[in-house]
This record gives sequence, C-alpha cells and structure tokens, in this order.
Amino acid sequence: MPAEMPVRLRVFSLNCWGIHYLSKHCAQRYAMIGDLLSKEQHDVALLQEVWSEKDFHFLKKKLGGTHPYSHYFKSGFFGSGLAVFSKHRIHDAFLYKYTLNGYPYMAHHGDWFGGKAVGKVLLNISGLAVHVFVTHLHAEYCREPDSYLPHRVVQAWELQNFIRHTSAGADVVILGGDLNMHPTDLGIRLLQSYTGLKDCYNETASFDGCEQGFTHITANPFTHEQELIPFGGGIRIDYVFFKGSKSVDVSCESLSTTKGPVPGQPFPYSDHEALSTELVLHPSEDGKGRSNQEKDSTADKLSELVNIVTEARTEVKVGLHCAERMRYTAARTGIMGLALLLLELAIAAVPCFALGTEHPFPKASFYLLGALCFAILFCTTLLYIFYGMEVKALQGAEDQMRLAVGSLQERLKAFPKGTYEGRSQTEPDSCDPATLEPGD
Repeated sequence: MPAEMPVRLRVFSLNCWGIHYLSKHCAQRYAMIGDLLSKEQHDVALLQEVWSEKDFHFLKKKLGGTHPYSHYFKSGFFGSGLAVFSKHRIHDAFLYKYTLNGYPYMAHHGDWFGGKAVGKVLLNISGLAVHVFVTHLHAEYCREPDSYLPHRVVQAWELQNFIRHTSAGADVVILGGDLNMHPTDLGIRLLQSYTGLKDCYNETASFDGCEQGFTHITANPFTHEQELIPFGGGIRIDYVFFKGSKSVDVSCESLSTTKGPVPGQPFPYSDHEALSTELVLHPSEDGKGRSNQEKDSTADKLSELVNIVTEARTEVKVGLHCAERMRYTAARTGIMGLALLLLELAIAAVPCFALGTEHPFPKASFYLLGALCFAILFCTTLLYIFYGMEVKALQGAEDQMRLAVGSLQERLKAFPKGTYEGRSQTEPDSCDPATLEPGD
C-alpha cells in the first residue's frame, strides 16, 4: 500500500567528466564524488560521463554501505557513461540508444563513440512506482552555427517519446542529466511541453547555488572561461525534472548546486556543477491528484505544442537537407575515385598488349596512385553508408513529427477558435502550410 504520509526523495545528478588521460585528476575526483555521496546519502544518484567501468566499480564498492543498488548502462564503443546508484532496490532497468549522435570522423569530439542514450530504472519507494531516467545528449560545441542541432533535436524528440511510452503506469517520473541545452532551447521546450515534466530550478521553494542555476561556470578551473563569457559567466545545461500522476502530487522543496571549487579540496568534483534536489511526494489514495500533463491539456497548451513540434520539424528538415547534400557529395567523390582506379588499371594493362621493345613500368607510382584511389573509394563508400543512415533517421523523425502535428491539430478542432490565443503553426512563417496537413 502507498504511504499515507508525504515521502521525501533526495536526488543527485552530476556529469563526472571521467575521460581518462584527457580529464584532469580523474582518480582523485572520483574519490571526492564517492565521499560526497557517502556523506549526503541521497536516495538516487544519477551520474553521467562515467566512461570507465573500472570507475563505476570503484564507486560501487565505495558506496556499498549507503547505496547498495546500482546499475551501469553499456552502449557504444566506450559505453554510454550513464550510471545510477540507489538506496532503494532497482527492480528493472532499460537503455535506449539515440539513433543520431554526431559523426564518426569528428573523432576529437567523441560523441559518436560514446553511444549517447537514455537509461531507465524502476524503483519502488514506500509502495510508489518511481520511474527514474538518466541521460546525456550531444554536446553543443558552437552556438552559432550549431551543426549538431538537428541531432540534438532528434535526441530530445526520442527522449520525450521514450519517457511517455515507458512511464504510463508510473506514480512519479524523474529525469536527470546533462542535456547540453539552455533552458529556452528548442529541445528543452519540446521535452517539457510533450511530457509535462517540471524543471526543479523553476519549481523549487528554496534554492542555494550558482547564479541563475548555472551548472557550467567560469569560477570552475576546469572550464574554458572564454567560451562562457558571452553567456554572462555561465550556462545551465544540467537538469533534474519531475512529474507526478493521478495518485501522487510532487513538489520540489529545495535545489542546490556546487559552486566550483570545493572547500578543503584542491579542485572541483568535475567541470560541471552537481545538482542536489529534495522532492516531496504526496500520495492521494482517492485519486484526486492530477498529473501535470492533464492540468496543462488546454487549448493554449495544445496550440503552443503545435508550434514547438513544427519548429522542431523545421530544424530536422534543415539537417535532412544537409545530410542529403553530404551523401550526394560522398557518392560523387566515390565515383570519381572508382573512375581513376579503373583508368589506372587500363593504363597498367597497356604494356601487356604493346608490341616491340619493352618500356620500364613505374611500379612505385602505380602502387601509390592505386592505394590513393582505393582509399578514396573505401572512405567515400563508408561515408555514403553513414549519411544514408543519417538521412533515414532524420526522415523517420520528421515523419513522426508530421503525424504528431496532425494529431494535435485534430485535438485543437474540438476547441472553439476563441478559446486560445495566438495561432497554431497551421500557417507557419517558414513552412508551406500544406506540409503540416495530416495526410501530406
């Protein structure tokens, strides 16, 4: 039976920046993180960028007394970097890997090799089904222009779909992680509008932390100060979201962040600031509680959601156009490489049919040019396959968004036109209105 009294749930989230040989003081910082979690004893700790299983097992051993239950999500070449430590038994776990996650040839960014994903664990806390999600989205390496924006929008789209479709029976939903998006960015608006998740920073009754809730600040010696100065000295890209249900109301009592340097320690826990929040769960056995999503199911909210999904669809179309252009370039370059290889083979065959005296054949030049042509053909083939996969993923996301817009517009028709302000994106500024019809 669910608890009658309010249940308090403390949640911790941190991007650990655990890239061995690249991140500074990895071993020492993991020891500090373990000490912090042992001391604070949060109910749930959501960690990102724990790239080494060795580091996970180190934390698992260190936290055995305070967080006996844990799970490490494996994905990609290096792993997803996602880990959960809990005081409560983990009854189930599942991982969904995002279909788009950067480019393999951008090795210095490394996102593609990390296998970015969203992990889910199911907890039972005082008789309540608590669904906890942890994720890490693609990094934003340049604000303008942001070549990874379509990928991050698709990741946000898949994230909200995953949460909605897997938490139908949840009493409480919690999402934490490094989303690499500012609070007003398209992906955040898409995620919150579709799922009804609430941002702890906006909902908390008490806040103690960095100015404006920043989680990436110039005061942290591990960050690049010049990159953050244009944003006023910091950005907020790490979040904890929550949502209740018909049977449970959830409120955020407090939220705090670390503030760069740790007192008594030579360096911070990470290049990101840690989030610590306390949620209060109010079970309602008579079912009077309502989920945030139901409370927001008004005509104005539906109209806003149509606009947001249409904006996301526009960004995906931009990415799709770029991917198709790159696929065409790869195909054209590959054909040129194949033509050069065939031409070289034809030239090499000429001496075999020549009559008369023999002429010296430049074998070294032949092999060098042949290797170059083969390398071009091989690389462009791989790129063509990769861009083909990217095109399919973007097309799939755009098709899903088209269906969603059509469904939302049908729901809007049930409301009198005067019941909501503004206009929906049935007449968007940058898209052909016909592209938003349900049957296009």
